[in-house]
Amino acid sequence: MRTTKRISSRAALLGPAFVAAIAYVDPGNFSTNLSAGSMYGYLLVWVVVAANLMAGLVQYLSAKVGLVTGQSLPEVVRDRLPRWPRLAYWAQAEMVAIATDLAEVLGGAIALNLLFGLPLLVGGLITGLVSLVLLASQNRYGQRPFERIIAGLLLIIPVGFVAGLWLKPPDLAGTVGGLVPILQGPDSLLLAAGMLGATVMPHVIYLHSALARDRHGHVTDPARLRRLLGATRIDVAIAMLVAGGINLAMVLFAASTLHGVPGLETITDMHAATAAVLGGGVATLFAVGLLVSGLASTAVGCYAGAVIMDGLLKRRISLLVRRVVTLVPALILLGFNVEPTWLLVLSQVALSFGIPFAIVPLLLVTSRRSIMGEQVNSRLVTGLTGLIVALIVALNIALIGLTIM
Repeated sequence: MRTTKRISSRAALLGPAFVAAIAYVDPGNFSTNLSAGSMYGYLLVWVVVAANLMAGLVQYLSAKVGLVTGQSLPEVVRDRLPRWPRLAYWAQAEMVAIATDLAEVLGGAIALNLLFGLPLLVGGLITGLVSLVLLASQNRYGQRPFERIIAGLLLIIPVGFVAGLWLKPPDLAGTVGGLVPILQGPDSLLLAAGMLGATVMPHVIYLHSALARDRHGHVTDPARLRRLLGATRIDVAIAMLVAGGINLAMVLFAASTLHGVPGLETITDMHAATAAVLGGGVATLFAVGLLVSGLASTAVGCYAGAVIMDGLLKRRISLLVRRVVTLVPALILLGFNVEPTWLLVLSQVALSFGIPFAIVPLLLVTSRRSIMGEQVNSRLVTGLTGLIVALIVALNIALIGLTIM
């Protein structure tokens, strides 16, 4: 009986990480993961695994900031930056939020086009409106029901890929070989950067600290704090395992089903190839997963943007205004018929450039005893986080050089 009660009490503490996890399986992940598998087979499997391991550590540190300080990461940064650097920092964070929303609205629009033949512009509008409804439910009913809705949507996304892998299993030797970290030219590096940007998402690094704080408050009792941090580690581990499994399923699905199929340049092409190889049922589940991904992740992205503005500027605007501000760039691009799949990949590359601006402050904050007290990072955690920052910065520098060349 006591064991059952203990498990139930621990389970009640789970949830914030699942809201963050939806950003790790957004339409940008669809585009980069499916492109990686269809173009290079199992070559970039290691990128998915490495990115999700990085994401797990980063998300835990973000949640720890919220629990220990009682502030979101943007609030902690705000208190330690002069006005003009803070405004510049907010501007880049806002650009990250817009790039994030671009990918998510595009994904929803593509899915509605595949499922119902709707024009992309109309699909983008519908995606934005539905995301606003999801956000309104969070405002009206609170965080826990919102967490449950997002977690439920998260579990729908992989159904089509799991069905595809069941019908056409991946090559075991190829999968194991894909764990070896190698690249094949600048295009594979571009995709690797996109996969990283689609997985270690800057906006949810900011958001997770606020989710943990809003769920549990500023915890000052040492015993309760240790218990909550333990539950948070479990929360992050399960959520990242689910998100990582979905991302891996996408790459393996594309490698086993789409690799070698000629003329695959867009998500629409990949959807059509899936229907040809595995049947219309799996292709429909593919599109449904993409739709759910776009709807849920754009709601979470808009929520993150509100946290960033409130934390850095101490200003709040209505969800309707914020929804319109971040939705307009995506609708403009859809109105001009810009190829959406390539925009998805490029948006994820842009996100990878925003990662250091989120991780470096996170590393500095969690490594300072004056801020974190007894929960300051160990040397091992500080070293691992520093290594993640160095790898991301090096990847971005290489990407800039190859793009110029």
